[in-house]
Amino acid sequence: MILYDIWLKNHPSALSSFEEIKSVAHEKQMVVFLDYDGTLSPIVNNPDQAFMSTEMRSAVREIGEHFPTAIISGRSRNKCRKKIKLKMKREKKRSSMQMKVFQFVRLNNIYYAGSHGMDISTPTVSLNYGNHEYQTRTIDEKGNDMVNFCPVRDFLPRIQTIKDKLEKIAKDIKGASVEDNKFCLSVHYRCVNEENVGKLKEMVESTMEFYNDFRISEGKKVMEIHPIINWDKGRALQYLLDTLGFEDSSNVLPIYIGDDKTDEDAFKMIKSIGRGFPVAVSTTPKETEALYSLRDPTEVMSFLILLAKWKMGCALSKLV
Repeated sequence: MILYDIWLKNHPSALSSFEEIKSVAHEKQMVVFLDYDGTLSPIVNNPDQAFMSTEMRSAVREIGEHFPTAIISGRSRNKCRKKIKLKMKREKKRSSMQMKVFQFVRLNNIYYAGSHGMDISTPTVSLNYGNHEYQTRTIDEKGNDMVNFCPVRDFLPRIQTIKDKLEKIAKDIKGASVEDNKFCLSVHYRCVNEENVGKLKEMVESTMEFYNDFRISEGKKVMEIHPIINWDKGRALQYLLDTLGFEDSSNVLPIYIGDDKTDEDAFKMIKSIGRGFPVAVSTTPKETEALYSLRDPTEVMSFLILLAKWKMGCALSKLV
């Protein structure tokens, strides 16, 4: 606790610093970026059970009403919708209120970037970031014109080959699992006995030695397998700012809230932009590029509610 209190001096709570954040953001355009696991939902043993609470979902919806908002997640962008349909079939006897627990996000007023920012859906193309070859115009299920940006789509066949090999490894180690996030893979070992974790890592690393255009990064009890390209959550943040029309505006303040190592790239990007609020979610002191902190998803929700209420109050005051 003492170490955490010392850490807080360098990374003060975004809640206790809210007046300071408000003063900087006054008359500015804030754009909100959010990680998912460990930020909007708790870290759980089974990643398929990492659901947002009804209250959190309401808070994110409110944020999306008042600010341009995007979720940049390691998960597949389309994964949530598929899981929702499956759950609805299995749970069709439950009430609509109960059904909300099984939905990851499914909000129509925010933007989504999956696979650590390597699969993005926005209304317009980016002229400044990303190869136009990987920007594809499409129509969403509501008939809206959208652009999908997938800078690693050429890697997809090899990713599937790697997935098959990793799944064979996971079958031999109790508690291990491989999550297919389409453009990246996650090898989870939260439920693996401690004495087998080293063996699992060694087998995964040995397999990946044959794929020198891929890399392994460590997360919270997870090994992330990514193609090696000049793209990460920081670049995804830039891309989204650009496609939303905010990239060249000195009046824009991006805020990014995230809890894991891959979020550090987004924190660094905000610091390089020279304005905005990088916020790390952590209950323990750690090395981070973030300027502010929140302890857990509960504090994230409290902060989002405060942010939405402040924006609503500003809008009402202009009407008086």
